[in-house]
Amino acid sequence: MKTGVGRVLAQGVSKLRSIWIASFAVVLLAGMANAQNFAFNSFAIEGNQRVADGTILNFGGLQAGEGLSTAELNTAGQNIRASGLFESVDLVPQGSQLVIRVVEYPTINRINIEGNNRLRDAELLSLVQSQPRRVFTPAQAEADTAAITEAYARQGRINATVTPRIIPQSDNRVDLVFEVIESAVTEIERISFVGNRTFSEGRLRRVLESKEAGFFRILVARDTYSPERVAADREVLTDFYRSRGYIDFVIQNVDVSLTRERDAYLVTYNVREGQQFTFGNVSISSEINGVNAADFEDVFRVRSGATYSPVPIDTDITRIEREAVSRGLSFVEVEPRLTRNPRDLSVDLEYVLVSGERVFIERIDIEGNGTTLDRVIRNQFRTVEGDPLNAREIEDSARRIRALGFFQGVSVDTRPGTSPNQRIVDVDVTEGPTGTLTFGANFNTDTGLGLLASYRQSNFQGRGQRLNFDVSTAESNRRFSFGFTEPQLLGRDLRGSLDLSYATTDNENALYDTETLRFSPALSFPVSEEGRLSVFYALEYTDLSDVSSSASEIIRREGEAGGLWSNAIGYSYSFDNRRTGLNPNAGVVLRFGQEFGFGDTQFVKTTALAGAETKIFNEELTLRATLEAGLLSYQDGTSRVTDRFFLGSRLMRGFDAGGIGPRDDATDDALGGNAFSVVRLETEFPLGLPSEYGISGGAFIDYGSVWDVGETFGEDVIYNDFLARSVAGLSIFWSTPLGPLRFNFTEPLDVQDRDNTREFDVTISTSF
Repeated sequence: MKTGVGRVLAQGVSKLRSIWIASFAVVLLAGMANAQNFAFNSFAIEGNQRVADGTILNFGGLQAGEGLSTAELNTAGQNIRASGLFESVDLVPQGSQLVIRVVEYPTINRINIEGNNRLRDAELLSLVQSQPRRVFTPAQAEADTAAITEAYARQGRINATVTPRIIPQSDNRVDLVFEVIESAVTEIERISFVGNRTFSEGRLRRVLESKEAGFFRILVARDTYSPERVAADREVLTDFYRSRGYIDFVIQNVDVSLTRERDAYLVTYNVREGQQFTFGNVSISSEINGVNAADFEDVFRVRSGATYSPVPIDTDITRIEREAVSRGLSFVEVEPRLTRNPRDLSVDLEYVLVSGERVFIERIDIEGNGTTLDRVIRNQFRTVEGDPLNAREIEDSARRIRALGFFQGVSVDTRPGTSPNQRIVDVDVTEGPTGTLTFGANFNTDTGLGLLASYRQSNFQGRGQRLNFDVSTAESNRRFSFGFTEPQLLGRDLRGSLDLSYATTDNENALYDTETLRFSPALSFPVSEEGRLSVFYALEYTDLSDVSSSASEIIRREGEAGGLWSNAIGYSYSFDNRRTGLNPNAGVVLRFGQEFGFGDTQFVKTTALAGAETKIFNEELTLRATLEAGLLSYQDGTSRVTDRFFLGSRLMRGFDAGGIGPRDDATDDALGGNAFSVVRLETEFPLGLPSEYGISGGAFIDYGSVWDVGETFGEDVIYNDFLARSVAGLSIFWSTPLGPLRFNFTEPLDVQDRDNTREFDVTISTSF
C-alpha cells in the first residue's frame, strides 16, 4: 500500500509521461506535414471575373508540375491575398489539381462626399487615392478616411468624423461615399509661457504666428492649432531671444493639450532664457598667406559693448567675403570664433579669414516655375556659372528668392557636378498666387466715407514686374492711379517705374474744384545697404476751376490762370534701418527729396522726413519721434492753392483739413502755405487687455505750423508767418482682420482763434 507521498510521485510521473507522449506526437505530425510535398499538373480557378487566371497564378508564383511543400503553398496563398484584389482566397488541393477559389473586391463606380460645407468637394477629393473604375480595397478607403479627417484637423476641426459607406451596384460595382460630420473649430484658447522672466507673455505672444482666439475668430485662421505653425513659432521665438543676446535660450518643450470639453487647445511654451550677453572684444585675423587682415578692419560693423546677436555677425561675414572678392581674393571664407566671458557676460568675437574649398558652380538648375521666368530667379543670385561656390551666398540667394513673395515653397541645394571640383545648384520652387483684386471701403474724418477698388500683380507675366491699378472715391474727392515697376531693369539692380495718377476734388469742403494729372517715370537704385536713391521726371497738369464768387480774392485770381502744365526733374533719397539695423529694438528712417520745375513755371520743392523709433521696458513701450518739413519756392511764377502745403490730420493731428495756417481775414478761406514743419512725438503701450483683442494705447504731442502764402494780391492774410501750434492726445490702436483702426482724442495746447480744431479723429481702412 502506497503512502501519500508515493501516490503523489506516481501521479506526477504519470502526468509527465502523458505530456511527453503528446509532445512527441505533435512534433512528429508537424514534421510529417512540413515534409509533405504537392505536385499539381493543373489549376482550376473559380470566382474571378476581372482578373485573368494567369495573373492570379503569377501572383502566387505557381507553375504546373513544380513541387510545393505545405509552407510554400501557404505562402502562395498569402501572395495572392497581398495583391489587394481579392476579398478572400482559398487554395484547395484535389489530387494533382489545385483549386483556387477567390472572391474579388468590387470595382468603384463613383466616389461622393456628403455632409461637407467648410471644405469643398474638389479639395477633399484631391486627397482621396481611391479612384473610380479601380478596385475597391478597405485599406485604401481607411487611408482616404484618415486623409480627409486630417484635412479638417488642419483647419482646427479635430472633432470632425468621416465614415466610409459602401453602396452596392450591379456587376460587382459599388459607390464609395464618405459621410462627413463637421465639428466646430477647435481654437487656441490660451498661449502661455513658463520660465520667461525678461519678457512678458503679451510681448512673446506678439512674436508668434499662432494667436489666441479673439473677437474675430471667424476671420482669423491663425487662432486654430497647427503643428506646422507651432514648429515655425519655435524657430521664431528662438530667433527673437538670441537676437537680443540670450545665447543659451532654449525651448525645453511645448505642451499642447485639449480642454476638458475638447473644444479648445491650451499651448504652453516651457523656456529657459539664460543670461543676456554683449559683444566683448571684436577683432579680425587671417590664416591665409598673403592676405592682410588689417585691410578688412573697416568692413565689419559689430562693435564692443553692443548686445550680442547672430544677425549682425552674418551681415559682417557677407560684407567681408564680398570685400575679399572685390580685392580679387577667391575662396576666402570667414569663420566667426566666439569666446565666452562668463564673469562679465560678454562674448569675444574674432573673424578669421580661412581658405575655402576650391569648388566652382557648374550650373544652376531651376524647377517648378511654370509661370515665373528663369531669369527672374537667376537675378537673385550674386554668383553665376563658373564662379567659386560660396555656401553663404547660396543661402542669401535662397532668402532673396523667398523674399520675392512669388513662391509658396523654395528649396536651394547643391549636389556634385561632373567633376570633383564642381557643384550643381538645384533650385526647386512651388509657385503661389501673386495677384489680388480688392474691393473695399475707407473712412477718415478729412475725406469722409469712400469706396475703393484695386488690382495688384507682383509678378506680371512671370517677369517679376509689378502692376497696380487703383480707383477710389469719397464724398469730396476721386482718385485714379496706375503704376508699373520693373525691378531688374537691364538685368541689374536698377528699378524702373512708371506712375500715372488723376485726382479731382469738388467744392464739398472748399469754394472751388481742382483737377490734377501727373505722369512720372523714375529710376531707383541702392547706394548702401539701407539707402536708396531715385531720380525722376514729372509732367503735371493742375486746374483750379468753379471758384465761388464768395471765395478769397487770392483764390479767385489764382483760378483765372485755369489749367497749367509743368515739367520737373527731381531726386529722392531714403534710408531705413528699422528692420535691418544692428539694434532690433531701435531704428531710424530718413527721406529727402527735391523737385526742380522748368519751363513756364520754375520752382524748387523740397521735402524731408526724419524719424526714430525705439522700444524700452523690455520692449513693452514703443517711442517714436518724427520731424517732417517742406519748402516750395518759385523763381518764375507763383504758387497756387493747388500747389501749396496743407496740414491735415495725417501730418498734424487735432485739426480739420486746412484747419491751421494762412487764412484770408475777410472770407476765412484756408490758403495753405509754401512752407511747413511738424514735430510728432508718440508712444505706444499695452493696455493690459488680452493680446487676442489686438488693442493697445498711445499718447502723442504734435508741434508745428504751415506758413507763407506767397503772392497775396494786396489782400489781408492772417497767420502768414511761422506761428507754432501744439496739441496733445491719446490714441487707441485696434488691429483687426478688417484693417487697422486708430482713434485719436486730442486736446489743443496752443492754437489760434481762427483755427479749426478737432477733438476726435478716426481712421478706418478695410478690404472685402
